[in-house]
Amino acid sequence: MNLKLNKSQIERFSRQIILKDIGILGQKKIIQSEVLVIGMGGLGCSVAEFLTRAGIGGLGIVDPDKVDLSNIHRQSLYDISDLRKPKVFAAEKKLKKINIKTKIKSYKIKLNQSNYKKIFDKYDYIVDGSDNFDTKFLINDISKKTKKFLVTGAISKFDGHIFVFDFRIKKTPCIRCFFQEEKITDNVFNCEYDGILGTVAGVIGTIQANEILKKILTIGKNLSGYVMIIDLLNLNFRKVKLNKIKNARDIKI
Repeated sequence: MNLKLNKSQIERFSRQIILKDIGILGQKKIIQSEVLVIGMGGLGCSVAEFLTRAGIGGLGIVDPDKVDLSNIHRQSLYDISDLRKPKVFAAEKKLKKINIKTKIKSYKIKLNQSNYKKIFDKYDYIVDGSDNFDTKFLINDISKKTKKFLVTGAISKFDGHIFVFDFRIKKTPCIRCFFQEEKITDNVFNCEYDGILGTVAGVIGTIQANEILKKILTIGKNLSGYVMIIDLLNLNFRKVKLNKIKNARDIKI
């Protein structure tokens, strides 16, 4: 890598750089990587914030919505002054204050089968922070088709799920191997129906960011092919292996 870290960068990321599994080379990998975050709610805010703080080189953020008062208790990048502003623009403003070197691209759109190509091609790593299963299935199917590394999060009440799929590897299971689309209703993992403790979004989103960083750095064991189920009310953690289902149906894209 020809990239050279300047004195300011070395000081800023010094606590990461001194980790033997990261070092200067690892920090360069982070700076040269680009990640797409879909959904700038409780999960997406935490993911985007910690990736930006870690020094990620490029960050795409996707969300069609505006900031609502009910968002603020769990969506860490927004405050009262952001009410009724588009989430992506409010988030971009905050993220630039954290790290001006991270190149942020905001997409104030609802992801669909018609517009994904102009977005997905620019990124190797995808984070799903969406709050509905129509979007989750779509992100899953697009990531599978385009052979991306995908980290999906889902939260409700006191619980969270983290899925990791490396679609560059053949026979990798997908979210359809865990959730059957015909059995999913609008109120499954929906904070508006079930409620959510704000800290749950922060914990699950931070783990999603951590999985992305581990993949970029090629360190540790990632959750590829597994789901981590976390009950934060009783502090129970379960790691479940996903088996690929042959007849899992993708959306035609």
